[in-house]
Amino acid sequence: MKPQAVVDRAMTVGLDMIAICDHNSAENLTAFIEAGRKKGLAVLPGMEVASREEIHLLALFNRPEDCLALQGWVYQHLPGKNEEDIFGPQILINEKSETIGHSDKMLIGATLLPFEQIVSFVGTLQGVAIASHIDRQAFSLLGQLGFIPEGVQLDGLEISSRTSPEEARSRFRSYQDFAFVRFSDAHSLEEIGKASTQFLLEERTSAEIKMALHSQEGRRIVES
Repeated sequence: MKPQAVVDRAMTVGLDMIAICDHNSAENLTAFIEAGRKKGLAVLPGMEVASREEIHLLALFNRPEDCLALQGWVYQHLPGKNEEDIFGPQILINEKSETIGHSDKMLIGATLLPFEQIVSFVGTLQGVAIASHIDRQAFSLLGQLGFIPEGVQLDGLEISSRTSPEEARSRFRSYQDFAFVRFSDAHSLEEIGKASTQFLLEERTSAEIKMALHSQEGRRIVES
């Protein structure tokens, strides 16, 4: 999953905007953003944060510094250190895919932060908060809690590539007030683009995506 390879693959499958959402970390963002800039692909800063309830939340931002502010807060609430012999190295790279360091944080695990507090913090940074793969039992809001807490300020609900939008609307009738999106959640090059969402936007930014998720000022999700 080298920056240039990810960008090339995304453009090959017809994407014009992607988000890099590493687990509990944003340290490799700059490499991917720069690789995308050189090819004309918008790369949004993002993170997939794991709450203490083991719920995954996607957070998208306009500015890398806002995403890094979330990372700094998350890092303060990550227990333990990474054990490379068990979980493997966590490599930090530049846009040329050269190793520039390693992270010793326990990125694979859950933070000590409650889900609703993470959603609130993302909101204070003007980010987009989307509950990850709600159709899965593991690491999802509905899988862990069984419901969406009243008043939580989510911008959308993600369904995985295994569930169609039609199936989601039928299965999750109680949550029709939320926007549903599908992303690839790619962990390999071949998975990039296996699921995507089309937006009608004026610019390729997370602020525009937030407006589309709430159907504001003409921005919207385009049903394919």
